[in-house]
Parts: sequence; C-alpha cells; structure tokens
Amino acid sequence: MNLIEAHDLSKVYTVGAQTVHALRGVSLSIAEGEFVAIMGASGSGKSTLMNILGCLDLPSTGHYRLAGEEVESMAADQLASIRNRRIGFVFQQFNLLPRTSAVENVELPLVYAGVPAAERRERALTSLHTVGLSERAAHTPAELSGGQQQRVAIARALVNQPQLILADEPTGALDSQTSEEIMKLLTALNVQGMTVILVTHESEIAAWARRRVVFRDGHIVEDVLQAARMAMPALTGVEVAP
Repeated sequence: MNLIEAHDLSKVYTVGAQTVHALRGVSLSIAEGEFVAIMGASGSGKSTLMNILGCLDLPSTGHYRLAGEEVESMAADQLASIRNRRIGFVFQQFNLLPRTSAVENVELPLVYAGVPAAERRERALTSLHTVGLSERAAHTPAELSGGQQQRVAIARALVNQPQLILADEPTGALDSQTSEEIMKLLTALNVQGMTVILVTHESEIAAWARRRVVFRDGHIVEDVLQAARMAMPALTGVEVAP
C-alpha cells in the first residue's frame, strides 16, 4: 500500500519580480515501510518537495495524498492535525528548546495533541528508551553531545507513533562517527516498519536508504533501488502506527 501518492506537483514562488519554479510536474509514490533518500543540489527542488510531503506547504498545482487523505485542499488547522498524527520530523539543527530537559522536549508533540501530563511523561520516557537515552532524560541540550541531541530529536519525532519520519539533513551538523550512529538508528526504525524519507546532499548518507531519488531543476532525474547498507538489529519499544 502506498503511504504517499504525489501526482504532477508544481510549486511556483514569486521573489520580487522573479518567478521561481521550484517543482515542475513531479510525480512520486512511496509505499509503507520504504526508506527513501532524496538528493539534489541547492535549488533543485528537494526541500520544496519535503515541505509539501510534510504538510508544511501546499503545491501550486497537482495532487497529494498522505495515507489516503487528500492534502492539497486542506486548511491550515487540518494540515497541523495531519502533521501531528502521521509525521515525525527530524532536522539538521535538532530544534530543541535550550532550557528544557530532554524528556520535556520529547513531550512537546503530545502537549500540542492535548495528551494528559502523566501519559505524556510515560510516552516520552519510553521514546527516550527507544533511542538509548533513558539516563539522560533530565539533561538539557547544553548537557548533551550533538549526537545525543539528535537522538532526543528522533525520540520527539517518534513519540506520537507516526507512520512517517521525515529527516532533513539529519547528520549535517554531526561528525562522521556520530552520523553513522544516527543512520544506524534510522535504519533500525525502518527495519521495524517505519517509513523513512531522508533529504541529504551526501552520497554516503544516501547509501543507507533502499531507494534514491535525485532532483535537478525541479524535476526527478533519477529514481532507483539500491543495495542499502546492512540493517541494524531491531530496537525495543518502537511502535509503528497501522
């Protein structure tokens, strides 16, 4: 079953007197449980596509269905709802609140979802356990390494038990060894059934995925299956939404 069905997407921006065609008739289907790397140079359209797939933006034209729901005609509150229910986001700069503990950072999506405090704390601690950071729950971001901060961000992305993880340059701020640790974690989540879409400009990071999609000038110029790096053993405590 396809989790993502995008057909003939275009996105046009007006910057001053200039018209920018960020996407030009892009069609893409991604099945449940896939691990896809999206690549391309700056300005190729990959980040624009990620924003649309993540319900952070709408296409100018075309159709997008996420888990069977038609997205392109949704209002802002509907987009916020589908983001919170179905998608976990991981960003290059972690986007953690600096004066807030790891467990409180992980709880944030549950706060927005109106989950009671006791349940929030239990689910956040379970999510931190999943990424191997139970003992760091009370630490603030300043007390964590870069890799640990990204693990907190991944725990936050998992806490609502989403169907899809969208990771935008998740290793861009990390050294090579820590990057490998994060990619092992994302791979383990995928092995357990999580759909993972990764935006990266690094070929060695894209090599972890089982499918590579390359953008150039708003078009998909390559969409191939590849022999991904060896999957990691399954994690404990990961729940994948049906």
